Amino acid sequence: MSAHPSAKLPVIGLVGAIGGGKSTVAKELEALGCVVSDSDEHARLALADPPIHRAITQRWGSGVLHGDGTVDRAKVAARIFTGAEAHRERAWLESVVHPFIHERRRAVFASAPQGTRALIIDAPLLIEAGLASECDSVLFIDAPRPMRLERLERSRGWTAEELDRREKSQMPLDQKRSLSDHVLVNDGPLGSLRACVARTLDLILEELFRKK
Repeated sequence: MSAHPSAKLPVIGLVGAIGGGKSTVAKELEALGCVVSDSDEHARLALADPPIHRAITQRWGSGVLHGDGTVDRAKVAARIFTGAEAHRERAWLESVVHPFIHERRRAVFASAPQGTRALIIDAPLLIEAGLASECDSVLFIDAPRPMRLERLERSRGWTAEELDRREKSQMPLDQKRSLSDHVLVNDGPLGSLRACVARTLDLILEELFRKK
């Protein structure tokens, strides 16, 4: 894979199963001296961007807004994950939001401080969006399905049906796993995960150094 065009620092992409703990791994990598571009956070900011907000209300109306005028992510999710037009609506939203997210990512990486060990792209659709080509290594975060479902029920109130619906809208997990360079299984306590993330980061950076 080729290096990110905006920096000489190694770029690591995070992919994984929904509820696998990708965001937790990203936080651990940040604590280990990496700079993280959080696509979910960038997407939240995108929905508040005036031109994007205007485009969304023009397409879907004020019914997708909260009472305070902000975009209701749950109502948007219903538009892009259910119904006969879900795929088309999701593609439209991505075409509007992704340029904003990419610009935010470039800004985050450009401001990486001296001593940064690696740049991390935390993006749910990293492979689907073609971002793997900007990564030097891709790390797949996995966990057993029952554990993932328990986490999602607790944190987001999702049912098993909702998890299935979301997963069906993405590339199959086996395919994502096969396209990744490393797999990290997040099925234990945080202390165990922290040590595993540190070992995996060292391994990836050592491999990339040897390739130079």
